[in-house]
Amino acid sequence: MSDKENSTDETPQAGADGGEPAAQSTVSASSADQPAPGNGGGGMTAAEFGDLNETPSGEGAVGWDLQMLRDIPVTLSVEVGRSAISINNLLQLSQGSVVELDRAAGEALDVMVNGCLVAHGEVVVVNDRFGIRLTDVVSPTERVKKLN
Repeated sequence: MSDKENSTDETPQAGADGGEPAAQSTVSASSADQPAPGNGGGGMTAAEFGDLNETPSGEGAVGWDLQMLRDIPVTLSVEVGRSAISINNLLQLSQGSVVELDRAAGEALDVMVNGCLVAHGEVVVVNDRFGIRLTDVVSPTERVKKLN
């Protein structure tokens, strides 16, 4: 090998796109010389993270977070009742068959969002379409309890 091949090129290399030179990372000597607690002096430093329990501050911080969530689609469904039947009985169902549900007539229906109970309500008719009038909204703390 010639001396030219062994020498390092000191000019910055172009980035992957052929544009600006690739950025080079540097570590200050003061942080690299202080070992992190418990790592045996391996030359690494402990990571520092901000307090994750802090709420965002500033005008509109909460509104901005909620604004991002407003466009996420969810599925709202209303459950009239449930029934557990055997596969044999399921295969025997035909037009006109009646399946008994676990809920009494006139009892409030369950309003579910993405499969999670959020409210109870009753059926109403609005402009020849079914709707639901919410009679009871499940509190957020109760919803969290049911997740566990």
